[in-house]
Amino acid sequence: MNGMRFWLGFGLLLMTFAVRAAEGGAALALFKARCVECHGKGGKAKGKVDLLQVKGVADLAGDLERLEAIIDVLEAREMPPESEPELDEQKREAAVAELRGVLRAALAKDAGFAPTPIRRMNRLQYNNAVQDLLQLKVSVFPLPEKMMRDRSGYFAKALRAKPPRMPDAVTVSSRPLGKSGLIEPRLAGVGPFPQDPRAEHGFDNRGDHLSLSPFLLEAFFNLSRRIVQSQNFGPRTVGIWESFFVAPANGEAKAVVRGRLAPFLQRAFRRPAPKALVDRYTRYVHTQLDAGVEFTEAMKEVVSAVLSSPRFLYLYDQPATSKGLEPLDGYDLASRLSFLFWGSIPDDELLRLAGNGSLAKPPVLRAQVNRLLADPKLKRFCDSFPSQWLQLDNIISSVPDKQKFPDFYYAPPDYRTTMDMMMEPLLLFETVLIENRSILEFIDSDYTFRSGRLRKWYGEDPAGKVGGPVTMQFKKQPVPDRRQGGVMTTAAMLTMTSGPDETKPITRGAWVASVIFNAPPEPPPADVPPLEKPKASEKNLTLRERFAAHRERADCAGCHAKLDPLGFALENFDPVGRWRNTYENGREVDASGQLFRKHTFKNVVEFKDAILAEKHRFTRAFAEHTLSYALGRTLTPADTPAIDRITERVAADGYRLQTVLQEVVQSKPFLIRPTAKTASATPPKSDK
Repeated sequence: MNGMRFWLGFGLLLMTFAVRAAEGGAALALFKARCVECHGKGGKAKGKVDLLQVKGVADLAGDLERLEAIIDVLEAREMPPESEPELDEQKREAAVAELRGVLRAALAKDAGFAPTPIRRMNRLQYNNAVQDLLQLKVSVFPLPEKMMRDRSGYFAKALRAKPPRMPDAVTVSSRPLGKSGLIEPRLAGVGPFPQDPRAEHGFDNRGDHLSLSPFLLEAFFNLSRRIVQSQNFGPRTVGIWESFFVAPANGEAKAVVRGRLAPFLQRAFRRPAPKALVDRYTRYVHTQLDAGVEFTEAMKEVVSAVLSSPRFLYLYDQPATSKGLEPLDGYDLASRLSFLFWGSIPDDELLRLAGNGSLAKPPVLRAQVNRLLADPKLKRFCDSFPSQWLQLDNIISSVPDKQKFPDFYYAPPDYRTTMDMMMEPLLLFETVLIENRSILEFIDSDYTFRSGRLRKWYGEDPAGKVGGPVTMQFKKQPVPDRRQGGVMTTAAMLTMTSGPDETKPITRGAWVASVIFNAPPEPPPADVPPLEKPKASEKNLTLRERFAAHRERADCAGCHAKLDPLGFALENFDPVGRWRNTYENGREVDASGQLFRKHTFKNVVEFKDAILAEKHRFTRAFAEHTLSYALGRTLTPADTPAIDRITERVAADGYRLQTVLQEVVQSKPFLIRPTAKTASATPPKSDK
């Protein structure tokens, strides 16, 4: 009897522990003690989060995005607000650990990944795909989004070096703020379709921004006609001209059509074309030939049809056939790889490995990533990802006050120093990528690339010789002063986040939050007025003092607490990125602050040190940016374990950029099929 009582009591004790664990002792205690005052009591639910309704942390598993948001604000010490006492560190860590356990448990029950919506190619991808399919020796049309063009062949030379190494001097040209777009060889008479909109806080490869209306489909058909009918579309520009467009010498024209079309369609559609589809295209050419159309013209017609086919234009994954996890179809994996690194269709080797089923094997996949990274077509990744990650498009609209900064503009008057500025962070990115250096150099590097105009701009060589504007020579140089180096303190970033005549600390802070930490702020309330120019009574105030009124608004205080330290840390840089110690009124610039309410800093160098102290957080954010770009969709809580794994492995390998890319490709979200058969994941069924 006593033994039975013992085991009964022991069982009740275990049940009590289980119930307390399910209720979430540490997390619930923290919610009740510090959070429900603003998130539940009296009907208040700031941020639409009512924690009073949470009876046990298991309740949070029903909304994983909300659960992840709670974890994020606790980890970043964004809650409670600055006006409240900080949380006890041990209690905060215990609550976070408990909530992470709930998140892991919930994800283990449902490990499926969100589908990437079906989407058309953006125009950079379309240009690349047509170029590769036809082996064009020229561009299809001008591409302003290519912000930096290689004029000295440095990129291919850098990849061929042993080990790969960026040269100390490069010649580049900017996007056509000037005339560089006009001197790039391209098909005559072929213009691009409109530039693709970028998703908010995202990239230009998102499905919801890349729809294909009937009107646009007709425009693609007309574009395909202009391509094949261009006056310089011929043997000098088309690499497959002899093997595809020229009739056989023996006069057996019809006999060769199918043999030429089958591999062509496989390349265009990124997988073997069904026999019925090959037959349809073959019959079309035969009909043209029977009607007296010359062989070359008939093959041009069929190429036009292929280039406007939904099978060519659309990017999509084959959906899963069951509720369980399934590996991605080999051909879809080949496309994911090629569009990630080359912004284009897979080559023959990727298609061969996809066909024999070996591409997904980790050693094979790793070897293929190394091959893709060593190919000059990797320049296309550099034409797309870094400029979008860094939001460099914003520099195009930067127009500093001409009277205040007259040397920003030079003859002819439409040329601006931004043309040189935008090259600096892009060349840093390419160096880190090609030489497989640490991504921490994006925060703080001891080298950079500068043109003569930039050296003069930064005050390094006031009497120096400047080049340009069409082509610019950049040289690698050391950065002895840590106020420079990395991407945050480049003139490009500092100018594009400023107004015409003064800095914008909130814009700069939002850039740091979004780009460096992947934590973009919410849009400001609609009724918040912009900071006006100082009145006569405010002439002696610093910018920080003028911002004090914004911080007093309850609906503004939260964002200001998060963004002000990030933006004012860069306040020693004026609106065009040059160093200053004082404002025009003689007041000293105050760049001090605290990062994550944890790391106090007095200046930008200490700010960099604070970010490097949080290098795990930056690495995680960079991994999130990269995985999101690779998948063509926003991330969801289901991707969190993969991000954890990528971050851990990148840190263990010295934070190398190529390791980020290798681990993204080896991650489950990249390799697993979408879980649901949805309309957005269904391949197109018809051709034009």
